[in-house]
Amino acid sequence: MGDARIIPFDGSGGSRGSAGRGPRRQNRVPRPGVAASEAYEDDIPVRERRKAGPTGDRARVRSIGAVPEPGGDASARRDGGTAGTGLGALAGALGGLVGGAARGLADGLAGPGWEDKAADRLAFVRRRITGDYEVDEFGFDEELTDALVMSLLRPLYEKYFRVEVRGLENIPDKGGALIVANHSGTLPLDALMTQVAVHDHHPESRDLRLLAADLVFQLPLVGQVARKSGHTLAHPADAERLLSQGELVGVWPEGYKGLGKPFKDRYKLQRFGRGGFVSSALRTGVPIVPCSIVGAEETYPMIGNVRTLARLLGVPYFPVTPTFPLLGPLGLLPLPTRWHIEFGEQIRTDAYPSQTADDPMVVFNLTDEVRETIQHTIYRILMQRRSVFF
Repeated sequence: MGDARIIPFDGSGGSRGSAGRGPRRQNRVPRPGVAASEAYEDDIPVRERRKAGPTGDRARVRSIGAVPEPGGDASARRDGGTAGTGLGALAGALGGLVGGAARGLADGLAGPGWEDKAADRLAFVRRRITGDYEVDEFGFDEELTDALVMSLLRPLYEKYFRVEVRGLENIPDKGGALIVANHSGTLPLDALMTQVAVHDHHPESRDLRLLAADLVFQLPLVGQVARKSGHTLAHPADAERLLSQGELVGVWPEGYKGLGKPFKDRYKLQRFGRGGFVSSALRTGVPIVPCSIVGAEETYPMIGNVRTLARLLGVPYFPVTPTFPLLGPLGLLPLPTRWHIEFGEQIRTDAYPSQTADDPMVVFNLTDEVRETIQHTIYRILMQRRSVFF
């Protein structure tokens, strides 16, 4: 026990020394592989280390065996942060440039507002898949007509036939009305172009409900599309029900006689049936709006009719035009004539008692008045137009 050393506990931080001597710092050699500052940490008094706190910890060398230069770590951080900021700014600029170019290209190809249009199309597809849409008692699907049918017909109306329309102010903004027009052109494109004219250019964008022949609804796919587009069978009961509900109804009373007449008889109106459309207007008290169409006669100039083949196929006529059937399916392409559609002044029927719908003389007189109005308007437009195609 005589050789034992005394370790004083005098608050000196645990520094070692011989008995009776003051605190003495020993020269210690750092352990291999340990940073110098970490190796000598034990020699720092406890109080001083506590005062150092986190600052002392942060000042420790991060890479083993290397002693940092004063301020070197902060400088490195500043350099790295500056470089990272510069790269981020460069990447953001490049991303903005590429994104702007892509948006500009999309606007140039699809037109401005293509994002909203794409969103509307996706919403339309979702509603069609989930069945979230409405169809009336006649099968009319207004949303499908606006989004699909009109979109397909509009290029023909605006770019191909370049239709000029006048007299839309004669179509009432609301309530029932009966539009009566001449029929021509071998295929019933005149009815479809009239539907687009009313839908796109009338102030109220009204839907024109067409009365079609039974053959239309017997054709596969065509019949389903016609129903969805608002067309219905040309029957007095259906016409009167639509008119009573305040719908705008269109009728082409010449029927197949006007649609399939020879080219030599162009713009000469055929007989307007028995005046059934006038009886429907008298029963419902709606106005009649005469409609004259010029330009449809020349789309498929019918120079012949193969009646035998028409009977075999069950169709009213088999047309022969300068391009069909000579050019095969290519001959079905209509000629790009310029069209004119004019809506005349209303012919009122609400002044007549409802029982006059069964009076043949009243029906005949009104039918003749409508027919003569359309015929005279056609002659006037023909005299005013400069060319069939321009």
